[in-house]
Amino acid sequence: MTTYARRLGLFSATMAVIGGIIGAGIFRGPAVVAARVRSPGLTLVAWVLGGLIALAGALCFGELGRRSPRAGGGYVYLRDAFGPLPAFLYGWALLLVIATGATAAVAVTFAGYVVTLAGLPPELTTRVAVAAIVVLSVVNYQGVEPAAITVNFFTVLKLAALAALIVVGLSFTPPTAPYRHLPPLTAPAGLWGVAVALGTALVPILFAYGGWQQTNFIAEEIVAPERNLPRALALGVAGVVIVYLLANVAYLRALGVAGLAGSAAPAAAVMERALGRGGTRLISAGIAVSTFGFLSLVLLVTPRVFQAMAADGVFFQRLARLHRVHRTPAGAIAFMGAWAIVLAVSGTYAQLLDYVVFGDWIFFGLTVATLFIYGARDRAAGVVAAQRGAFRAIGYPWVPGGFVLAAGYVVASSVLANPRNAGMGAALLFLGVPVYFGWQLKGQAKARRIDGQR
Repeated sequence: MTTYARRLGLFSATMAVIGGIIGAGIFRGPAVVAARVRSPGLTLVAWVLGGLIALAGALCFGELGRRSPRAGGGYVYLRDAFGPLPAFLYGWALLLVIATGATAAVAVTFAGYVVTLAGLPPELTTRVAVAAIVVLSVVNYQGVEPAAITVNFFTVLKLAALAALIVVGLSFTPPTAPYRHLPPLTAPAGLWGVAVALGTALVPILFAYGGWQQTNFIAEEIVAPERNLPRALALGVAGVVIVYLLANVAYLRALGVAGLAGSAAPAAAVMERALGRGGTRLISAGIAVSTFGFLSLVLLVTPRVFQAMAADGVFFQRLARLHRVHRTPAGAIAFMGAWAIVLAVSGTYAQLLDYVVFGDWIFFGLTVATLFIYGARDRAAGVVAAQRGAFRAIGYPWVPGGFVLAAGYVVASSVLANPRNAGMGAALLFLGVPVYFGWQLKGQAKARRIDGQR
């Protein structure tokens, strides 16, 4: 029987964590945060608070990966703790839109920058997006090593682009013209006003910090995952928190809080002020690199979830097989790439993502909540912390409990912000219930046929 190959060390696992977090958000998202808190100090406090929440989640996923270092990550933890239906709904959400829609969206974003930089006709954007998905699907098909090398290379490049942005931003005398003449923003008044402003700012921040959980999908391909996966998650998230904070300091120094809040593309604004049109092209190339690296990472890790679903008999059986030579979920990679291309070509991914993006944080919270199930089972079995495999989540129960509450806040905020989209998203998620039972009935019918032939 063909199994996954453990070929990824600590460096590649850490690059996967960083690559899964950093996309295009840090180049544009800080403007939204500044507009909501309207204060340079609160802007940085919000990013620190979001980073601490992300780090708490990473520590929890590190414990889950240590306990169960298997391909599929959150799908496996949800199945083992809450049963097959919640796990299937998580996989269903990834399959239907969350992962495949994000793949399509990021591919189109990447293509848009490439077309602009190369001076190509805009109508070629979709073709470039499709080509990017195809190329990276082929790379991932060839094995986890070439896929990891690709992720590592583009993650280092995106870090270099952010480093350039930070150096340029910090080199300004704050704030640079014309931003020094903008009218000052009014900071929120009172404790309640500050709490509300920080709360609304946390929603885009936590989405910007999301993505670290994807590394757990490839746990079976990490060398010594019980040790390296928790370390990679902690190092990767901590590194991103530092980079994001420095980037925001650079934005604030160069633009001021009013300039940052009023800019549709703060990274481009900073670079253009420093280097003219050449600076704009440079940061555009950096964003293109960043999105391409993120696209590579998503196409690497997510098919492992679909393979695990197929192995459980709740998805196409052909996708359960690993390539005999490359030891990759070849069928799942091809399936995901094809569906992402359909979404990219049809242009439906944007609306679908608006519907179900809040669902990602539902499953974040539920996945971390599995730690309470595992902890209860350990206590019932009389397991002590010193024993191998014992429960030892850092800061338990406060760290996982705090993260679950934060996830609930993000979900509630998303629902209140757009109840219609939340309703549509919930309908799409629950559409997976009859699909799940359909697969169950199909599996039972197949088992009866096999028994009848004996």
